[in-house]
Amino acid sequence: MECQKCHQRPATVHLTQVINGQKSEVHVCEKCAKENGYMNYGEENFTLNDLLSGLFHSEGPSPLKGQSAHSYTQKPKLKCHNCGLSYEEFARIGKFGCAECYKTFDERLNPILRRVHSGNTRHDGKIPKREGGNLHLKKEMEEYKTNLRQLIEQEEFEEAAKVRDKIRSLESQLHHREDGDE
Repeated sequence: MECQKCHQRPATVHLTQVINGQKSEVHVCEKCAKENGYMNYGEENFTLNDLLSGLFHSEGPSPLKGQSAHSYTQKPKLKCHNCGLSYEEFARIGKFGCAECYKTFDERLNPILRRVHSGNTRHDGKIPKREGGNLHLKKEMEEYKTNLRQLIEQEEFEEAAKVRDKIRSLESQLHHREDGDE
């Protein structure tokens, strides 16, 4: 995608603004973003690690925020048994040392993930409209299958049969698409 301002460089900054339900999007290169005030933090690079690290430091009371050391109750130092990374190191650098860190720090991550994902700890991601034909169908099928399991558990068999038929229809569409691609 090319920059909407200069039409010379690729757009690397994508801004979405919603005001009174009206959504507007701007896709510009980094140079035009700085020139037009979309980026006002100077020449510093702001990484995802910086964002995550900031989230981890905002968990609760800290002596650095003006409280006395006596009123601050420190959690015991938590370390990953696999790589030895402490939670404090993780919060500082914003990266895990290994896959086992997810399990080790799980209790402390869930509140942060809930804040980031508006109350949900599961991230489903997005599928690009222009490239995700089969992926959309597969995701929709998974949602129907989850719904089907819930309906069966609740013994709502008539509704479950309707959902089962929708799943079969989507499976048929998927098979036709895959056969057409070969």
